[in-house]
Amino acid sequence: MRQTTSEEKSSHVQKRTGAARQKQLKRQGAANGYLTVSEIEKFCQPDSDAENLLKQAIQRLNFSARAYHRVLKVARTIADLSNTKNINRQHVAEAIQYRRMDKNS
Repeated sequence: MRQTTSEEKSSHVQKRTGAARQKQLKRQGAANGYLTVSEIEKFCQPDSDAENLLKQAIQRLNFSARAYHRVLKVARTIADLSNTKNINRQHVAEAIQYRRMDKNS
C-alpha cells in the first residue's frame, strides 16, 4: 500500500511521482495514462487475486471494457507509486474505489 499520510511533505510526493513517471517511461516508453489496449495487456497484468477482484467488480459494478482498462492503468500507477513491481489486490481495490468515486461525481 502507498505510504501517503496527511502529513507527507509535498517535496516527498514530488519525488515519488517523479520516480514513478521515470519508471513508466523506462518500462514502456510512455506514461500509464497513454497506454493502448495492447500495451495495457502487456504492462498492466495484475496477480491472480487482483484479477479475481477486478472480475467481480466488472460483474457487480457493470464495468465496461473501457472502465476495465482504465482501472488497470490506475492500478499500475498506484503500484508504481508504491514502488511495487506487480499489481496486487490492494492496488486494484484502490483503483476501483477511484473509479466508483469518479462515476458518482
